[in-house]
Amino acid sequence: MNKELLGLLVIFGSTMLLALPLGRYLATVYRGDKSWTDFLAPLERLLFRAAGIDANRGMTWQQHLVALLTINLAWFVWAMVVFCLQGSLPLNPDHNPSMTPDQAFNTAISFLVNCNLQHYSGESGATYFSQLFAITFLQFVTAATGMAACVVVFNALKEGTTEKLGNFYNYFVKSITRVLLPIATVVALVLVFQGTPMNWSGKASLVTVQGDSVSVSRGPAAAMIAIKELGTNGGGFFGANSAHPLENPTYLTNAVENFALVLIPLAMVFAFGYYLKRPRLSYMVLGVMTVGFMMLLAPTVYYEMHGNPAIAQMGADQRLGAMEGKEVRFGAAASAYWGITNTIISCGSVNSMHDSHMPISGMAEMLGMMTNAFYGGVGVGFLNFFVFVIIAVFISGLMVGRTPELLGKKIEAREMKIAIIVALLHPLLILAGTAMSAHLYAGNPTEYAGWLANPGYHGFSEMLYEFTSSAANNGSGFEGLGDNTPWWNISTGIVMILARYLPIIGPVAIAGLLARKKFIPESAGTLRVDTATFGVMVFFVIWIIAALAFFPALALGPLAEHFTLY
Repeated sequence: MNKELLGLLVIFGSTMLLALPLGRYLATVYRGDKSWTDFLAPLERLLFRAAGIDANRGMTWQQHLVALLTINLAWFVWAMVVFCLQGSLPLNPDHNPSMTPDQAFNTAISFLVNCNLQHYSGESGATYFSQLFAITFLQFVTAATGMAACVVVFNALKEGTTEKLGNFYNYFVKSITRVLLPIATVVALVLVFQGTPMNWSGKASLVTVQGDSVSVSRGPAAAMIAIKELGTNGGGFFGANSAHPLENPTYLTNAVENFALVLIPLAMVFAFGYYLKRPRLSYMVLGVMTVGFMMLLAPTVYYEMHGNPAIAQMGADQRLGAMEGKEVRFGAAASAYWGITNTIISCGSVNSMHDSHMPISGMAEMLGMMTNAFYGGVGVGFLNFFVFVIIAVFISGLMVGRTPELLGKKIEAREMKIAIIVALLHPLLILAGTAMSAHLYAGNPTEYAGWLANPGYHGFSEMLYEFTSSAANNGSGFEGLGDNTPWWNISTGIVMILARYLPIIGPVAIAGLLARKKFIPESAGTLRVDTATFGVMVFFVIWIIAALAFFPALALGPLAEHFTLY
């Protein structure tokens, strides 16, 4: 047990140590200062020249959003074409079929919005062509989109008044060339040397030690797996995701993939402080996020390491923990750690089956997605946190009788309305979708019997988890849910679209409005946002909104299931 906990401490500590210099590097790159990767500048200029883009032209917040949404629409059309025609396209040695229109719609939206919800099994539902030229491509560009949008907000919070907030294309391209591609290459090489496939071969026929004949899928897996973690995407090359022995062969690859999925969200927090030259502010943000992370991690590790009481009553040894749905090469503790990191990070890759986790663990994983502000995805995690900061500043200002100010800019009615709409949109999408699904199933359980393998409390949790994962751009699931149906494909696709773009549009709009306002230098009466006191305020704003919105639903699902076991 002590060795398992030590492994978690090493993984978390190493990630934090790597994130600090990476954050400083990100700030340097986005500010346009000299860095060791300037040798890539000619390549970037070539790309801009070929696309007819002036990367030095300043853009307003509206122009940033137009650029972002336009290129995302083009990517959606490309992905739909690939998924609908993949059975007829090259690089398909296993002869996998094309997707149905509703499944192609869900998959294209899922990877477009950095969610990677998979209503198909990776090795049989996608071809090598679609894995590389649609899925892996989208995993790079959607991650870079979130990072570029985040830098726009950074620019708005700098001292002074301005209409121009940098250039979206400049931040977007540099996020790929100077951050995602180099680090993903290193991660992919580690995976290859540990046994992950990187080839064009079809399935291999093998005979197991039990004498069974099986077909093992292969393909260009390592490249896709590296960016799926680094870009907090999460979609598995294989159906079992990072629980698959070829996708995550050893404890070392498990640690490296875990580094990758948390690294950039952590680094963006440090980059925020360095970019604004206010490191104490980034420490406040990091502190709030880390406390929230630890509050979700602790009970999950505890319950997973102490086993399942229902199985213990059957006489099964539970000294290894609750091992149903887990890989022995990782163990209960590392599986629990991954379960929380990949749900607070909106990544969605899994190294164990969340549907088999203990009820409190499942609730903690859902809360990580419901709060959607503890580290979060690349770039968009900070944008979600920024919304809660706006709300906390406004409430704090009312409490002390002052006009709310954030870093010298007044928070007024327009900014507050946008922030509230974004904050309430998240629970609305989750709870409305779950309510409609529960109503359909309860009204005609025979018609929709394929949805739920576990009716009752756990079945409700499966439906709640699916919409929570979709709204949080996560992509993991309680896989007891039969989700490849027109209802689930279309309903979660709509939720993913709304939950991705409105929470980007809202913070960028707030940032643009703030940037135009007169800058007010800090004085003795200014609310300091880089203090522990303000951090506590932000923390409770996050938890109060989550608790008020989601507690009734959690009581009907994971909490009710927990009390039937204990």
